Amino acid sequence: QLQLVESGGGLVQPGGSLRLSCAASGTLDNYAKGWFRQAPGKEREGVSCISRSGGITIYADSVKGRFTISRDNAKNTVYLQMNSLRPEDTALYYCAADRSPLSILVPMDRGKFRYWGQGTQVTVSS
Repeated sequence: QLQLVESGGGLVQPGGSLRLSCAASGTLDNYAKGWFRQAPGKEREGVSCISRSGGITIYADSVKGRFTISRDNAKNTVYLQMNSLRPEDTALYYCAADRSPLSILVPMDRGKFRYWGQGTQVTVSS
């Protein structure tokens, strides 16, 4: 059973940056990874995902050009670098993993990912 633990959330002013990390209990080599977020009263939405090799990355239109997903398989960790943050980015951010290829996981849907972390809160406010 793969376990995922997110970290790096916090309170940041608009225009600021944060880097989220998601550490896995085992090797990530065979898993595609994704980041989702859920704001109060809203559905959980896919933010970004990365292929098993790291060669393919996908972003939601709302974060393109501002967020960057990356992975370090040697550290069993996936990152989400978030720049130019906006109040509408405020949400609980979850990382997820699945053995399926991106061709199956995209479009991103929470039902397609088997393993989930507990989430880390990101609040963008002045």
